[in-house]
Amino acid sequence: MAYRTRVAGLLAGVILLIAPLAAQDWPQWRGPNRDGAIAKFNPPSAWPERLARQWQVDVGLGYATPLIVGSRLYLFTRQGEEEVMQALDATTGKSIWRTSYPAPFAMNSSTARHRAGPKSTPAFANGRLFTLGMTSIVTAFDAATGKQIWQKPATKAQPLFHTAMSPLVDGERVIIHVGGPGDTALTAFDVATGEARWRWTGDSPAYGSPIAVELAGTRQIVTFTHKNLVGVSAATGALLWSRPFSTPADTTSQTPILHRDMLIQAGRENGFVGFRVVRKGDGFATEDVWRTDQVSQHMTNGVAIDGVLYGLSHRNSGQYFALDLDSGKVLWTSDPRQAENVGFVRAGNTIFALEDDGEMVVMNANREGFKPIRRYEVSNTETWTQPAISGNRVYVKDVSNLTLFTLN
Repeated sequence: MAYRTRVAGLLAGVILLIAPLAAQDWPQWRGPNRDGAIAKFNPPSAWPERLARQWQVDVGLGYATPLIVGSRLYLFTRQGEEEVMQALDATTGKSIWRTSYPAPFAMNSSTARHRAGPKSTPAFANGRLFTLGMTSIVTAFDAATGKQIWQKPATKAQPLFHTAMSPLVDGERVIIHVGGPGDTALTAFDVATGEARWRWTGDSPAYGSPIAVELAGTRQIVTFTHKNLVGVSAATGALLWSRPFSTPADTTSQTPILHRDMLIQAGRENGFVGFRVVRKGDGFATEDVWRTDQVSQHMTNGVAIDGVLYGLSHRNSGQYFALDLDSGKVLWTSDPRQAENVGFVRAGNTIFALEDDGEMVVMNANREGFKPIRRYEVSNTETWTQPAISGNRVYVKDVSNLTLFTLN
């Protein structure tokens, strides 16, 4: 009996160690496919009244989403006058390594509420981590040890509200829009050396993040810039097409969405537009498929399930909505005054919506109306960072803490 008990204990320990590895990684901005979704998720048969808090660690300021890679968490934050990259054990929250560099800067007074960042989520690929700091410092780290591999210094010109776009790794290139008005370049850095593979200097950066997609037979980097939505060649950086796009106060902060062969663009007071990129002669053009002004987005990105986008419109002081992506029809809107900002994650057909006031709303995909399953209080400070989901674990970053909650 004692022998069987010891074996059972050892097996339980092995299962505990394996469980985080079996869950899906969250290696970059908006998850594995940059669409806010993980495919593998088994919701509890009955949702608990409260999430179980396992631990909490003070990791520093910033809005960067925590990355999950195997049994490790990676955090990019600010501590004092330094920007910090650190690795934690995903089960215990204990530190594995910490690397930092000096990154002082003067904040724009209008952004004081949101503190000193950083606001850009790192990207993990092939054992490396890539970050964009608040002053456009670009750094590559060895994910195993935290050792700095290469770094590009801060640029002289800065975006008005500092940086917020998150790096995109595409093969042997990491794509980052650095600089500000008059001195700017959407740049493909070599992942190993940091040397520029290509640069596009047609416009200064916005605060949204790029995606890499195949459109009209060509691999393209699609991203919002200060005054446009553009597609450039992933191989060369050559401009393929451009659509004028701007928002009040120059705060475009969305990530484009790919739905079938359509791109979906959205931004404050611009509604939603579905359009296609098509071949036209020797070049490319864009053709609108549908448009709606019923709902709009600002500083938030929705998630798509079975052709329906679930998001938060900034209108009416924050309304949840469901939008059919094939037709552009708004299926429903919630009551007003829900939240100022929401970080959405789709896990299977379950939607986690982390509101900026520390409340997390859980709902299922539903074309008929807004029907939350549960509302959980997960922080007593502001939560502007997207949560990260892995198996039954929910990682929440608030102003300065990272907290692990579990669903059982």
